[in-house]
Amino acid sequence: MKILGIDPGMAIVGYAILEFDGKKAVLTNSGSIQTSKDKSEGERLNEIYTDLKLIIEKYNPDVCAIEKLFFFRNYTTVMPVAHARGVILLVLNEYNLPVFEFTPIEVKQMLTGYGRATKKEVEQMVKISLDTEILPKLDDTVDAIAIAISYTRSNALLDAYKN
Repeated sequence: MKILGIDPGMAIVGYAILEFDGKKAVLTNSGSIQTSKDKSEGERLNEIYTDLKLIIEKYNPDVCAIEKLFFFRNYTTVMPVAHARGVILLVLNEYNLPVFEFTPIEVKQMLTGYGRATKKEVEQMVKISLDTEILPKLDDTVDAIAIAISYTRSNALLDAYKN
């Protein structure tokens, strides 16, 4: 099973492709879609739309795990992220990809056993889960990997393997 993990954002969309055989997760690709602040919001959303389509066509994932907007203190931050997330969901719908959403607290809980874990603790569990010492430098990409790993530990996946 190929899982596309996505950490949505307007400036940076982190993504990861995991191969999961029911026991072991292997990271096959990861990266980011980065948009320029010099472009209009519409241009940036179009870039996310176009680039995500290319990623889906190249890797042909079976499902997508995406971070769910949970709580933001800053209204000016949440709106562009929500717009980007909307475009991402539109692309996923166009490709008929099943979408599974996880809040940051759920991701931390599934990876570390503690919903208030630090970024470093999550990174450490991602390394352990993938049996590697090297992770991408960009936090958004590591978050996308963590989100994809969360799907492998979710009830949604367990239900899929029962059928």
